[in-house]
Amino acid sequence: MRAPDYERGNVRLYCGDCLELLPQLEAGSVDCVVTDPPYGIGGYVAHPSKWRRRAGAKSEQWDNMAVDLSPVLAVAPVAAMAIWGGNNYALPPSRGWLVWHKPDAPPSMANAELCWTNCNQNTRLYSYSIGATNAERVGHPTQKPLAVMEWTLGSVSAGETVLDPFMGSGTTGVACVKTGRAFIGMEIEPKYFEMAVRRIDAAFDQFALLDPVPAAKQMELLAPEGKP
Repeated sequence: MRAPDYERGNVRLYCGDCLELLPQLEAGSVDCVVTDPPYGIGGYVAHPSKWRRRAGAKSEQWDNMAVDLSPVLAVAPVAAMAIWGGNNYALPPSRGWLVWHKPDAPPSMANAELCWTNCNQNTRLYSYSIGATNAERVGHPTQKPLAVMEWTLGSVSAGETVLDPFMGSGTTGVACVKTGRAFIGMEIEPKYFEMAVRRIDAAFDQFALLDPVPAAKQMELLAPEGKP
């Protein structure tokens, strides 16, 4: 794997096409894939939301068609995989769907988004307001809320290293920093890559003192003095 364009702690970020980068990954180097790829929303949204208009997304061409996910699915072995917008792809049948319910969605928007997983588990629903994301928006037209991506990680991953091959503004990476997971991110668009770098840098600065203590270390700290 070539040298990352950004590296800090247990985070490595690559500015480039994931279709070229994914084959370079060492087998078994990731435990989980969590991603929100382009799935053609630009091709069927007749009335872009105000967030897409503010971000200038009307002219974006990368979201006019679904991308080829076969290189992503070929990443193996992975313990878990979560793909937002998976209902727009021909993915294997799953009973472990994740659903983000948007209680304040306007009539021009869907009031739910679906995430395909390869996990043999019950479907899960998470209700989270769109308005609650206002403070964290950085200009990416399809930016997922941090809370939603944290929930996604908690729903499918107990692994150490998470891969997001369509990183966008880096929300998955921020969630990984916050929860103490290692992260590998890939993003083809330089302006979004720079957004991700700034957000992940800020997350390291903000959450550096909140690194989770491993369970074994917790038991050691809580054990009575003189006992293992």
